[in-house]
Amino acid sequence: MKGRMSENERKQKRFVLVHGLGHGGWCWYKLKPVLESAGHKVTVLDLAASGIKPEKIEDIHTFSHYSKPLLDLLASLAPTETIVLVGHSFGGMTIALAMDKFPEKISFAVFLAAFVPDTHHKPSYVLEQFCDRYPISEWMDCEVSKNGSKTTTLFGTKFLSTAVYQFCSTEDLELAKTLVRKGSLFLEELSEAQNFSKEGYGSASCAYIVCSEDLTIPKEYQQWMIQNAGIGIVREINGADHMPMLSKTKDLCSTLLEIADN
Repeated sequence: MKGRMSENERKQKRFVLVHGLGHGGWCWYKLKPVLESAGHKVTVLDLAASGIKPEKIEDIHTFSHYSKPLLDLLASLAPTETIVLVGHSFGGMTIALAMDKFPEKISFAVFLAAFVPDTHHKPSYVLEQFCDRYPISEWMDCEVSKNGSKTTTLFGTKFLSTAVYQFCSTEDLELAKTLVRKGSLFLEELSEAQNFSKEGYGSASCAYIVCSEDLTIPKEYQQWMIQNAGIGIVREINGADHMPMLSKTKDLCSTLLEIADN
């Protein structure tokens, strides 16, 4: 009958996948078609100075500017449209900002081996705690530099191969070596920003997916952030490195679908 949605249409969801530091929409190239083959819509995007965006990170002066592609997408959604928002690694900070500004647009948010802030401290808190425990200066061959008030980081090939992509294919590692760009945690700015609000960020439903063999954001630190943020829905992908969208694609897909469906 015309005007009546099918069962599949009612179950269809729109996933928006947000990459982490130095990466781009390209890192979701395996997961996107798998989610789509399960009947869902999937959007991947490049944040500012990421992926194929022409800007350089030195030209991005604020965290909001860096996150603008996601914020613009949410602002463009139809009044009744909502999404499942997935943030990987530093992408957790970007989706937190989006949740704070557009909580009504988020049906569910998933932090994937990601930094997850709280509403009790400055947005920089979990980043500062991380840097205290795992100093960036000890990140093997990563290039860390200061540009004005902003610190930038470029992942080195040794760091990528041994601490980020250790269970990924040789081809995916080579792809990363080619496409990874310099990025920033915007630590200085986020240390002076207002707390994320309980009415915005704190009101959105969310879950966390732990990667058991993550050497970039170790499992124990992921668990500490989960407890600190009070996240109740937690799933774990066993044998996953920091890039489960590449090394454990099917496991990640099934975990995302289980979370989103229930």
